[in-house]
Amino acid sequence: MDIQKIITDLVGKISGDKGLLSKFKSNPLDTVKSLLGDINLDSGALKSVVDGVKAKLNLDGAAKEATGFLGKIKACFAKLFKK
Repeated sequence: MDIQKIITDLVGKISGDKGLLSKFKSNPLDTVKSLLGDINLDSGALKSVVDGVKAKLNLDGAAKEATGFLGKIKACFAKLFKK
């Protein structure tokens, strides 16, 4: 069983649905269990999946913030060099 693929699939589902993201934030373990359906994981693997999804979701958010910040810096430099 490819845990990394499971994490990637779950991140795609959760990040694409605001309601699901909210549910995940309030109760990550139950949300992951419900999304896995018939995939049976032991408690250690399940915890790893939850931790992996949390980490990827936070990284995605940080990447978006960094992109926005870099865009603002670029715009400031563009204004300076136009003068």
